[in-house]
Amino acid sequence: MADEMDRILDAVGPRLRTLRQLRGVTLAELSTDTGISVSTLSRLESGQRKPNLELLLPLAKAYGVPLDELVGAPPTGDPRIHMRPIRRGDLTIVPLTRRPGGIQAYKHVIPGGVETREPDPRVHDGYEWLYVLNGRLRLVLGDQDLVLLPGEAAEFDTRVPHWFGAAGAEPVEFLGLFGRQGERAHIRARPAGDETGE
Repeated sequence: MADEMDRILDAVGPRLRTLRQLRGVTLAELSTDTGISVSTLSRLESGQRKPNLELLLPLAKAYGVPLDELVGAPPTGDPRIHMRPIRRGDLTIVPLTRRPGGIQAYKHVIPGGVETREPDPRVHDGYEWLYVLNGRLRLVLGDQDLVLLPGEAAEFDTRVPHWFGAAGAEPVEFLGLFGRQGERAHIRARPAGDETGE
């Protein structure tokens, strides 16, 4: 029993690091969100510090995931998917994929009436593809200031300074595909009437 508990606790650090990297959060940002020092977070992720409830509860809250997901509790057999939204300021992000690595899918919701917010473009490694579902999305990409309407898409290297927000008084909803290693979405379509896919 003690060996199994040690094995579970040893797996928490790498799981925390992977989760943070998938979310695109730095240790400094996570420290601000949780009140846990950067050095403690680093030691926790590297396995030099054993996890405890005092550390895991604020991390679970910051990531918007249940505690059992952080510690790798065995599945309960419940087939339902429980997506946990992530809040970043006025932005709500719902992860649609749960596997580590590869291209990740997210639904983003930005409330309306915040279009006066000053853009604050950021950069990070990766490649992003966006598709607007509802509303109007303002995308600042390098020196371009664009407005995407429902049904429109954009793709870009995230090393280019970028920022997005609602382009009006109504909320905007969009899907995002993100590849941390620069993976790009490949879209294939076959001509109408071609059922063979060749």
